[in-house]
Amino acid sequence: MVKQVLGRGLGALLSGAPAPAKPAAATIATPAIPGGAPAVGAAPSAMATDHRERVLPVPIQRLHPCPLQPRKDFPAEALKELADSIREQGLIQPLVVRERGDGYQIIAGERRWRAAQMAGLTHVPVVVKQADDRTALEWMLIENLQRENLNPIEEAMGFSELITQFQLTQEAAAAKVGKSRVAVANALRLLRLPADVQAWLKEGRLTAGHAKVLLGLLAPEEQRLAAEKTLKESLSVRQLEELVNLWQSRPPGATAGAKGSGAAAASRDVHVVDLENRLQQRFATRVSLRYRKGKGAVEIRFHNDDELQRILDICGIKTD
Repeated sequence: MVKQVLGRGLGALLSGAPAPAKPAAATIATPAIPGGAPAVGAAPSAMATDHRERVLPVPIQRLHPCPLQPRKDFPAEALKELADSIREQGLIQPLVVRERGDGYQIIAGERRWRAAQMAGLTHVPVVVKQADDRTALEWMLIENLQRENLNPIEEAMGFSELITQFQLTQEAAAAKVGKSRVAVANALRLLRLPADVQAWLKEGRLTAGHAKVLLGLLAPEEQRLAAEKTLKESLSVRQLEELVNLWQSRPPGATAGAKGSGAAAASRDVHVVDLENRLQQRFATRVSLRYRKGKGAVEIRFHNDDELQRILDICGIKTD
């Protein structure tokens, strides 16, 4: 019965029948905020403030950035906006610090500290924690990933450093920041893109959606060419999907963008092409779909064991 229903569904789709509506996106609980109260439904953060800890007012000149802080860039415009808010409302959330010499090193809240200076504050509220270098670095990485408006590459680099520094699995890193393993795996894949494409992502000229489509191209040079064309022609994610599919469908030996590749793509059934694109979006990797008269094959590409595990997780297949 299952086979019969599946056959009818695919047959209808590939014959041009309208696709079923996509399910509504699931709501994901926001992870706990380091140094503050956890969000509703979220697990407490490793750095959440204990009710027994006191919030102390400390002269702002006694606070110093921690040299271990992995985030070095604090955009001036964003700092100015935060400073304006602090000047109007005050600094509501305390910084998390550790004692060092006759002052304090900032573990969480360097951005707020910088903005508080701009706002002219003389004292800021802090919570003092006992933390060695390893613990402080872990908290700073987690705070960045939970709190800041990171661009896709900054987020990917944060996950990578968290995993590398503390020998974590992707699943363990995901648990620490309240994200799914699939989200972490997809973020890390962005670091395979060429350096200039990563730079365009950091600058906001390309979106994470564009990046996921670019990863469907295996050759870095093709990824770069497709990214350049996207910027030059202001392609949407959907238009980039069509371009990538066009290049993937070109005859063997043809180069990206070569004349005649359009004819090869045009010979494919438009519904097969659409389904192939949707499979690529679902699995966030290159997928090839061959279909002819009810028969064919689906090929899903992966590059390492972690990617295979990610694909199996999406399919709901347990390996233990």
